[in-house]
Amino acid sequence: MTWDDGTPYVEELAAGVHAYVQPDGGWMVNNCGVVVDGAGTAVLVDTTSTERRNRAVLAEVAKVSTGAPRALVNTHHHPDHTYGNGFLPAETLVIGHDKCREMVLAAGLEATRVITTPDYGDLTLRPPEITFPDRMTLHLADFPVELRHVGGPAHTTNDVLVWLPEQKVLFSGDLAFNGGQPFVLEGSIAGFRRAVAQMQELEPEVLAPGHGPVCRGDDVARLLADMDAYLAYVEDVATASYAAGLSPLEAAQKNRDNPYRTWAETERFVGNLHRAYSELAGNPIDTRLTVPSVWPDMVTFHGGPIACHA
Repeated sequence: MTWDDGTPYVEELAAGVHAYVQPDGGWMVNNCGVVVDGAGTAVLVDTTSTERRNRAVLAEVAKVSTGAPRALVNTHHHPDHTYGNGFLPAETLVIGHDKCREMVLAAGLEATRVITTPDYGDLTLRPPEITFPDRMTLHLADFPVELRHVGGPAHTTNDVLVWLPEQKVLFSGDLAFNGGQPFVLEGSIAGFRRAVAQMQELEPEVLAPGHGPVCRGDDVARLLADMDAYLAYVEDVATASYAAGLSPLEAAQKNRDNPYRTWAETERFVGNLHRAYSELAGNPIDTRLTVPSVWPDMVTFHGGPIACHA
């Protein structure tokens, strides 16, 4: 299966641990995960954005587990990771950070009014029913699954790492993008870099990113280093451009020919500069910036409508 094929596929990461990978990994097209213990109990990591895509995920889960999934973990509140929550049966417990629940409820279905091309199907908003502030451990029959909030705004305010210490497998959610530019608008540049450092300290042997192909071995360290270098570059451009009186859009346009121009979703550069400018202006680190508020700048930088293949 090639990444360019566009067809979702399941990749085994360790015994009983799988990633559900959705090419091309762009807007509203994310990866999910499933962890199954020796008793056949399944824990899902994230859902996805449309009814059709979620039904495909659940069909694959049914092939490797017994009965309804015991739990679903949302790595953060973004709609491509949570819109499918409502397609899980009532007996499946939805788990997330305290602020994940808050943000799912606050955002509602606003993404369907910004990214309008997908057929979302019959969505039902379902926030996490069990929340935690820092860490939680799910004790499966054979091994633990650790849920770790990264400690502050990073990609969002509520990012959770799903870490399997015995298997050395990490589900990063959108704290890692493989092949695309990360998105920091609703988080923090400095906080994202601290989250990258936390992932590096874990030394995972396998990393399933929120978007893009799974990484193994040396490619994990390489991806995390590239993520940190990108964020440092955004910081540098923002600092110089803010001092020069440029707007985030003007700064992005001036620096269009940059080392990361070949990464997918280059329009996120503008959104990331909006976040960096907010930090440079001295706003509180958790100041909320929304996608609808910067989408026009992103479309302008992109040069026209931004494609979504969900």
